[in-house]
Amino acid sequence: MVESTHKKETVAELAIRARGLLKETKLLQLTKSANILIDLYGIKKAFKRIKPKRIGQQIEMTFPPLDNSITFTLVSKKEDFHCVFGKPEDPVSIITINAEADKILKVVSEILVLKDNIFGLMRLIPKIITRKIKIKGSLIAAILLCRFLMMGKHEIYKGQL
Repeated sequence: MVESTHKKETVAELAIRARGLLKETKLLQLTKSANILIDLYGIKKAFKRIKPKRIGQQIEMTFPPLDNSITFTLVSKKEDFHCVFGKPEDPVSIITINAEADKILKVVSEILVLKDNIFGLMRLIPKIITRKIKIKGSLIAAILLCRFLMMGKHEIYKGQL
């Protein structure tokens, strides 16, 4: 009888660990996808806007349903862009994506297809007002990151928006 109770605890612990690994895997895939998308379709012009004092600043993008975050570092060249899984040591800005776990990709995709101009930024305002996206810290750094991620001006999106 004691052994069966021990087995139930072990199964419960395994289930918790499995859920944690699944969340971590989703975020690792999102991190890898961001790196690939910026490498293939990123707009070089967005990176040239970075002032020298902003280079190297870290921005944390958190996903509460997945219990973790992605760290983005501001760089001046597209080739140097690299985001990593995990929390940064000293973020200048924290962007929180408040969406259900299965809707996170949709919210991030909506940012990716926006054009890197004032109208693209204006389309983010409803998400900020409805608190789907929260920004804490440097608003300028957060906007610069969003502009890195906005690929709507790339030729693959011509005629789709």
